[in-house]
Amino acid sequence: MYHVDFETLTDRGAEDLNQQIWNNYKDQNWLYDVITEKANIELMFNDPYWGRLKFTTYYPFEVLVFNVTTLIRGFHPSEFSNPWDSPFRFASDQTLPMKSLDDYLLVLENIFQSAKQAGAVCLKTTVAYQRTLKFERTTKEEAARFFGKPRTSLSESEIKKFEDFIMWHLVSLSAKHNLPFQIHTGQARIQGSNPMNLVDMIEANPDTKFILFHGGYPWTGETGVIVMRHSSHVWVDSVWLPTLSYTAAKRAFHEWLEVMPSDRIMWGADCNHAEGIYGATEFTRMCLSEVLAEKIETGFLNSTQAQQIGRQIMRENALSLFPQLQDRLWKHKGPLTPPALR
Repeated sequence: MYHVDFETLTDRGAEDLNQQIWNNYKDQNWLYDVITEKANIELMFNDPYWGRLKFTTYYPFEVLVFNVTTLIRGFHPSEFSNPWDSPFRFASDQTLPMKSLDDYLLVLENIFQSAKQAGAVCLKTTVAYQRTLKFERTTKEEAARFFGKPRTSLSESEIKKFEDFIMWHLVSLSAKHNLPFQIHTGQARIQGSNPMNLVDMIEANPDTKFILFHGGYPWTGETGVIVMRHSSHVWVDSVWLPTLSYTAAKRAFHEWLEVMPSDRIMWGADCNHAEGIYGATEFTRMCLSEVLAEKIETGFLNSTQAQQIGRQIMRENALSLFPQLQDRLWKHKGPLTPPALR
């Protein structure tokens, strides 16, 4: 994008590049051009993790993701340093009581309704960075014993039991409100981020649509088996994987196309700046194209099938899983204009 040869880049050249990037971001046309034209992205899922319960979008091509990561810690208000992560702040704003677990479950229902009204189309959790993805069944009566107590008054096992109960409840709300659940798997706190830890919960909740992020790297094979066995309600998303390891991503795409329906594979960029989004998009297209070409060379696919699968993974599978996005497609109407420049 900047025509830079990093092998010969000098200190002065780096300074000039830095200034060019800085200047580009003074004009929103740059961001719009890179994302919607150069990267050819029509709609982009965005997780506003800096204000999870704010439910605010910033761009006309943005699709709101409801990040529920912190909600499993709703046993006490001291768990939330950011008010826009706090269900207790939400309850106060809505004049809802928060004196018991029953109150909290009602608050969660209200939060979900607010998220849907704001346009959220799915849930997301990155809790794998904090704890194991092994969520055990816990009774409501047991979880209720821990509500209202600060962390200092609870043991680690008691905290886990409360979190486990709320996670199962969020999964049920995911089905109730038809909000597919994106779950970060792999490459986090690796002592528990293997997607196999989710299998019991996935099996017990066939009405919930699960999306396993990052292909479960490095457990891409295990992720493939999960989707193969539960393809009625589980999808794999390669998001970030080609950037983490191009080799692993190619291997994963090859294997996934052999063990699961091609309409269960999606992709993502997982970046917070235009250049990274563009790079991740190009990397994914290149990686997937190489895999499909190799599948043609070996006779596993013909060219028509390969082109169809490419369209599925890069676009059609997401539109099928999130049909409400059909009404937001805009490219046939012409380019978008940044609001500040209209």
